[in-house]
Amino acid sequence: MRSSRPRVLIVCSRDVHDVSFLAEDLERLSAVAEWEWLRLEGGEAFGANEDAGAFGQLMERVADVDGVVVSHGSPRISAEVMDAAPQLKIIGELEGDRFAYRIDVEAAWARGIRTVDTTHGSSYPVAEWALGLILISLRNAGESFRKILAGDTAKPARDEFGFVHGELTGKRVGLIGCGHIGRRLVKLLKPFDVEVRVYDPYLASEMPDAIGVVKTSLENVLSKSDVIVCLAPHTPATEGMIGRRELDLIPSNAVFVNVSRGVVVDSEALIERLKRGDIVAGLDVFDPEPIPPDSEIIGLPNVFLSPHIAGVTLASRHRFFSLMVDELERFFRGEEPLFELTTSSMANRRGLGTTEG
Repeated sequence: MRSSRPRVLIVCSRDVHDVSFLAEDLERLSAVAEWEWLRLEGGEAFGANEDAGAFGQLMERVADVDGVVVSHGSPRISAEVMDAAPQLKIIGELEGDRFAYRIDVEAAWARGIRTVDTTHGSSYPVAEWALGLILISLRNAGESFRKILAGDTAKPARDEFGFVHGELTGKRVGLIGCGHIGRRLVKLLKPFDVEVRVYDPYLASEMPDAIGVVKTSLENVLSKSDVIVCLAPHTPATEGMIGRRELDLIPSNAVFVNVSRGVVVDSEALIERLKRGDIVAGLDVFDPEPIPPDSEIIGLPNVFLSPHIAGVTLASRHRFFSLMVDELERFFRGEEPLFELTTSSMANRRGLGTTEG
């Protein structure tokens, strides 16, 4: 006889299981549901596992489940899978799949199945590193470090960028994008008493007042900010959105930080803008990646580089699953999920429109 407790199937690779699942989170999950792990390997890093054998194993395990959680190694939870799981009520994606490649969200919505994802678990360290790059860039610390490596350990002169422009307090900060990362960064910026303006066509109209920012145009963010932070996700609509025209709007003595994706910015145009020497950049991402060792960007004195490390922490790997257990706890208690995939959120991620919500 089927237990009255919800049943949850977790479908992922050994690596996800071993790195992301903490004992305390599994205990929390056990308190609200019966669960089992289906180990499957294969598939692209951010795509579904298309192996027929893996799909067959999945189909054998879904008949009586109320929830399915997927990550690396899982096949796509398709309409066929859903139809084989008549009790299915909620599907969750853990990691690295912002575009719901492992969930047929439209098929789920048509069947009244809720869809959530906790891939924003990495937004916590990304927001922290964005703040770090702001502070580093305002001091042009990359140039200071280069000088030390070259044997010059003298303090910067009083006419150098870091001495003149080095404080964040009271600055005007412009954000390109204000999703999970942007909203966390806004919180981190509060002690610095900055003015924050954001460009995000998908930001709900009530959100700016709620988080204490002003919504404005991309042109205003670029031309009227002391610090500009690119947080826009890579979608068809954002690829190359920061080109030569946009970079020319950045005023002298400003700082440009990118922790989103390198392809959002025209790399050649960025190099040309930086070679003028009147702005400083802090870049965690670049196009292409890894950065070619002969790229001009490496040798520029007004650039600080990191190799796309902003979201890569052990704590963020744990957080993906911890947040998912939070969601399952809420859902099975009859409460609303916080991180639901909806038509508006998917339109945002796919760059298909400017739907609010």
